[in-house]
Amino acid sequence: MMLLAPGLILLALLGAPLFAIIAASALWGFWKSGIDLQVIAIEFFGIAEMPILLAIPLFTFAGYLLSESNAPHRLVRLTRALLGWMPAGLAIVSLVACAFFTAFTGASGVTIIALGALLFPALNEAGYPERFNLGLVTSAGSLGLLFAPSLPLILYGVVAEISIEDLFLAGILPGFLMLLVLSAYSVWKNRAIRVPIGDFSWAEVAAATRAAAWEIPLPIVVLGGIYSGYFAISEAAAVTALYVLVIDVLILKEVAWREIPRIMRESMVLVGGILIILGVSLASTNYMIDAGVPQKLLGWISGYVASPFGFMVLLLVFLLILGAVLDIFSAIVLVVPLILPIATQFGIDPVHLGIVFLATMQLGYITPPVGLNLFIASYRFERSITRLYVATLPWFLFLLISVGIIAFWPQLSLALIAGR
Repeated sequence: MMLLAPGLILLALLGAPLFAIIAASALWGFWKSGIDLQVIAIEFFGIAEMPILLAIPLFTFAGYLLSESNAPHRLVRLTRALLGWMPAGLAIVSLVACAFFTAFTGASGVTIIALGALLFPALNEAGYPERFNLGLVTSAGSLGLLFAPSLPLILYGVVAEISIEDLFLAGILPGFLMLLVLSAYSVWKNRAIRVPIGDFSWAEVAAATRAAAWEIPLPIVVLGGIYSGYFAISEAAAVTALYVLVIDVLILKEVAWREIPRIMRESMVLVGGILIILGVSLASTNYMIDAGVPQKLLGWISGYVASPFGFMVLLLVFLLILGAVLDIFSAIVLVVPLILPIATQFGIDPVHLGIVFLATMQLGYITPPVGLNLFIASYRFERSITRLYVATLPWFLFLLISVGIIAFWPQLSLALIAGR
């Protein structure tokens, strides 16, 4: 048993798939306990009993369809018409557009690829320094993870077995706080850059609204349908996928029928990876619960931490390190089952814990050595990783301040669900 952890770490360093490492740990644990290894298959296919998982492939497919259409262009035009007149208007437009798009695609890399070609040249042309622009687009790629119907929100709800509707509501104010903090930083930087303020035009607002008339109802369909009681989460996902398919393929005809199989294939690669990791993690988690791992961790942590404040500080440090080496989906299925019972013992609300967890892990997208957004932006904009590290540093610091506020002000996350 002493050799198991180093052996698994070595496999990871050699490039073994994460699901294989998780499965190996579960197999070893059950075998050492004398339990029939067929239980692994039973645990794996237990995900079939989670109807909420239907929402993940459907929302992902809808997001990928949106990225293939001209929706990103229309979204940028609409936000620019509404916000472009403000100081640092185009920078704020970029932040809002990226947040909205990431919420629906569920993958920040898709946002950088889809919107980067629009926003990065536009910011350069407007007179913003290249370092500022690289940092903005790379950092903003993950901003929408706290907004519905973000895949990490759904997956956290599934793993933690808490209300996804509550998570959707809980993410609104913390998500807007992050947008507000980065927007304020953009305005402050604009004082030194002195980019000219654009003109506001009601005619352009009307034209941009008409152009985006098919995309504007999407948040209403998702959130309105769920909270009015007309749709369950999975039903809202099905309606969203059908709506986007009909609009982009049949009405606007921006996506050809022959492209649908390719889009399905690309979107389901992401979904398949999530579901495989989730399936084997269920087995691994159940073994750890049977072995009393959460209780042992709680006993160890209690020896060093005696208050919710101290636990939250320790949790933030742990999640910052975790986010630097592990992607957000893997972290959810691996770590949440372990820290949730410990956080509950310290009186931390599970919904608040979820928002803190996702907000902190969001920083992992721009944290070396993994920093997925850094590598995608490096490829997309043909700039060195080192240059992107430097460009994203101030954005990282302001996002870190936002995470601190979210962590130690639980009412920000819980205010909208207090009356439910």
